Amino acid sequence: MGRRPAGSSLAAMRAQCVEMVSKAQEMDKRIEVWQLIEPQEANVPRTVVRSETARPGLTGATANRPGVRSPMSDFSNRTHYKYLIVGGGMTADAAMHGIREVDAAGAIGLIGGEEHPPYDRPPLSKALWKGKPLDSIWRKTENTGVELHLGRTVRNLEPLAKQVEDDEERCFTFDKLLLATGGTPRRLPFGGDDIIYYRALNDYQRLRSLTETGRNFVVIGGGFIGSEVAAALAMNGMRVTLAFPDEGIGARIYPRDLSLFLNDFFRQKGVDVLTGESVSGMERQGNGFSLMTQGGRTLEADGVVAGIGIRPDVELAQKADLTVDNGILVDEHLRTAHPDIYAAGDVANFYNPALGQRMRVEHEDNANSMGTAAGRAMAGAVEPYHHLPFFYSDLFDLGYEGVGELDARLETVTDWKDPYREGVIYYLHNGRVRGVLLWNIWKQVDAARHLIAEPGPFSAQNLKGRLPAG
Repeated sequence: MGRRPAGSSLAAMRAQCVEMVSKAQEMDKRIEVWQLIEPQEANVPRTVVRSETARPGLTGATANRPGVRSPMSDFSNRTHYKYLIVGGGMTADAAMHGIREVDAAGAIGLIGGEEHPPYDRPPLSKALWKGKPLDSIWRKTENTGVELHLGRTVRNLEPLAKQVEDDEERCFTFDKLLLATGGTPRRLPFGGDDIIYYRALNDYQRLRSLTETGRNFVVIGGGFIGSEVAAALAMNGMRVTLAFPDEGIGARIYPRDLSLFLNDFFRQKGVDVLTGESVSGMERQGNGFSLMTQGGRTLEADGVVAGIGIRPDVELAQKADLTVDNGILVDEHLRTAHPDIYAAGDVANFYNPALGQRMRVEHEDNANSMGTAAGRAMAGAVEPYHHLPFFYSDLFDLGYEGVGELDARLETVTDWKDPYREGVIYYLHNGRVRGVLLWNIWKQVDAARHLIAEPGPFSAQNLKGRLPAG
């Protein structure tokens, strides 16, 4: 299919897609062509990939091999799946496994923007910097029999026609669709692509490569990603400056005294922590960079990382007139405004009965649990999603798990066994526990969930010693 002429209408594109589908159906009602592509890279798992043209990032002996013609060449502009997933992350992989728990045979297709098959994201800022091998991140996607379309972006979604079009103008039709589009890192108004907006495997590989030649790094942002990356770099012998506008690390999550403790803790670990400081500009200096702050400082760096949050990728949903409000709104079965289109993961805004409010969660547990629930729902299971996700972080030799609403603006009750080293912090509003921070306390997530679900009222007196339970 050739490139669409400039100025062509959306109606023409729709007609073109419909015509292609009709022609393909006339030639063959159902064509399934599979090919196993053996990746050449040592750390890329064996993956089932739709046989079209060579996949970026999945190169090997079969990719672009002279004399090998794609068996899909006659039908390369049309593919139908019972289940189609847009997005290639943890949520998408969990959804595929959820589908297979209910439907062992239905055809599954995945369109993902990254060149890699699904992988675990948390190790990118944690375990991989502590000696865990890269091949430990790959998920068992191949067990689902999915067809992967990698390095692709879906540009248009037609809910009534139940079809999408990707950036190569290829059409995909579906019975059920999952939007697991995740989010896009927020960017600074300077620095361009010289700044690593840390989120994906390519970002880890780029930063790891820089540590082989450079020693000085600036990390912008004192939240989850910024603090984890700063700790990871420092543990690997790098000189790190951590700059952010807040008073303390994680100031929007932790109580003030814990946030200030973390400032000193990071400094003891060799990190130069610049609080109340925003980076305002950046220039190339030889092989490195010079950064300017609003406070008048100049910072020299061999590499610059930013972790300043993400925006949910809702553009596709907006184009399709699905309801969007801080993510894609879904019901308790994870359906959007269209009954055959679902959303899950970072991009989904769902109602949680324990908290009595809608929420959007950008953490691993939600990606896995919500993805699985969405997949099962797509395949016909009728099970409401009422799960209250937890999250976790590692900061040098400190670690924690958090459940519910962790907001430093809420009333907090601290119950330390060892101040700032081991204890529980409760977040309260109107006498109810809204969130629990388990600081170096483990295996208490379910107990914390039960506590959040209780009506209360709670106070410092009846919360002291409540956790850990049993």
